[in-house]
Amino acid sequence: MQKQTVLITGASRGIGKSTALLFASRGFRVFLNCRNSIDALKELQCTIQETCHTDCHIVPGDVGDPSCVRDIFQKISHVCEGVDILINNAGIAHIGLLMDMSDEDWDRIIHTNLSSVFYCCRAAIPHMVSQQYGRIINISSMWGTSGASCEAAYSASKAGVDGLTKSLAKELAPSGIPVNAVSFGVIDTAMNSQLSEDERLALEEEIPMGRFASPEEAARLIYEVALSPTYLTGQIIRMDGGFL
Repeated sequence: MQKQTVLITGASRGIGKSTALLFASRGFRVFLNCRNSIDALKELQCTIQETCHTDCHIVPGDVGDPSCVRDIFQKISHVCEGVDILINNAGIAHIGLLMDMSDEDWDRIIHTNLSSVFYCCRAAIPHMVSQQYGRIINISSMWGTSGASCEAAYSASKAGVDGLTKSLAKELAPSGIPVNAVSFGVIDTAMNSQLSEDERLALEEEIPMGRFASPEEAARLIYEVALSPTYLTGQIIRMDGGFL
């Protein structure tokens, strides 16, 4: 069987980095994307090439920009026919009162967390449909279901990801291409490093499991969903330690 190809957006750290390492360790050809942390992306590429001995390419760029996404997929086409597995992981957070949010803050969250999913799916689908095979996994959040105080834009963007996932799953089901979202609770990543020690402890007390999940745990679930039967589609699979 031809080596499968996976594109992971937001791969320089956290969930994306752990997911890239896991797929690479299983022999997948890996394309790594991020917008700003290019040195970290290059370092991850070196690690994968040295330890996993599999193809690994970096395709930096802003996946919330449709022209950048076209460039990224053009670069991918120079290496292989297309992406077999797309993992839309790029995301940013913003904490603050909605009434204090600027237009730019709102646009930045929607651009990065939601529009990027649309642009990357649109670019990846033609190859998947042509070969009648593919997997799309969108990374969501429990806040897309319940909403988080002082994270209105982030919650709205993830609710949008959930809706897009369900709709696209129905659209691609006749082609045998499952589309699912993995909706995480609190993961121990840099995104949550802004929490104070008191805030972290208070949040841990709210989680029945009593702790944050690790990026490696998140990566294992993403990998399992990617390899699941095609009949699993249109689902928002939540892993939140029993929070909701």
